[in-house]
Amino acid sequence: MIEAAGRLCYMSWQAYDAQKPRATNPNVTKVREGNARYLKNILDSGHGSVLEHCCATFIFNDISRVCTHELVRHRAGMAYSQQSLRYIRLDDLGFWMPPQVLADDALSMIFVETVHLLEGVQRKLAEHTDIDGIRDFHLKKKLTSMFRRLAPIGLATSIMVTGNLRSWRHIIAQRTSPAAEEEIRIVVGGAAAILKRRYPNAFQDMTCSEDGQWIFEHAKV
Repeated sequence: MIEAAGRLCYMSWQAYDAQKPRATNPNVTKVREGNARYLKNILDSGHGSVLEHCCATFIFNDISRVCTHELVRHRAGMAYSQQSLRYIRLDDLGFWMPPQVLADDALSMIFVETVHLLEGVQRKLAEHTDIDGIRDFHLKKKLTSMFRRLAPIGLATSIMVTGNLRSWRHIIAQRTSPAAEEEIRIVVGGAAAILKRRYPNAFQDMTCSEDGQWIFEHAKV
C-alpha cells in the first residue's frame, strides 16, 4: 500500500510509455523495482505521508494506567479503546512491579501491603453500598465510577491501540528513549520488535541499541 501510494503520487508504475499517455509520466525514464528498494527511497526522501495509509493494531494487556496515561498523549494518527472503570468493578488489583521495587525487599513489602489495602477498600465500598444487590444499572455505573477514585494509578488495564506506521515510528522514537518512563519503554519496545518483523521494508532504517532504544536512520519521515 505504501508503494502504491508513492507510485500514484509520481505516476511511476513504470518508465514512460508513449502508448500509455494517461498511465505513465514522461518525466520518468526508469523506476525502482522491488518493494524494499522502493520504500528505502521513500524513507531516504522523507516522503512520510504515504506511510499513513498502513495501520497496525495492538492490544496491550495488563499494563498500568501509568503507562496508558502517557501512551494516549500521542493523538495524531492514533486510536485508543481502553477498559472503562465506569463499568468494570475492581476487586482484584493487577499491578506491575518495577524492577527497582523487586530488587528491594522492604520496598516490595510496602508496595504489596498498599495494593492489598486498596483491594480491601474496594471490597468495603461494595459491601457498604450493597452494589451486588442493586438491579439499576445506571446506579451501579455511578457507584463503580465513584469506587475508582480510590484505585491506584498503577492499576493494570487493557487497551487496544491502532496507529498508522508513520505515527508508530514517532512513538517508538520517543518512548524507547532512555529518558522515557521504564514501563512504556518495555511496552513500546515490544511493539517495535513486532513491527520490524512484520513490516521489515517500512522499518528497514530502524535498529535496536544494546540498551533497548530503537533508533531510526531517518528521525523525521
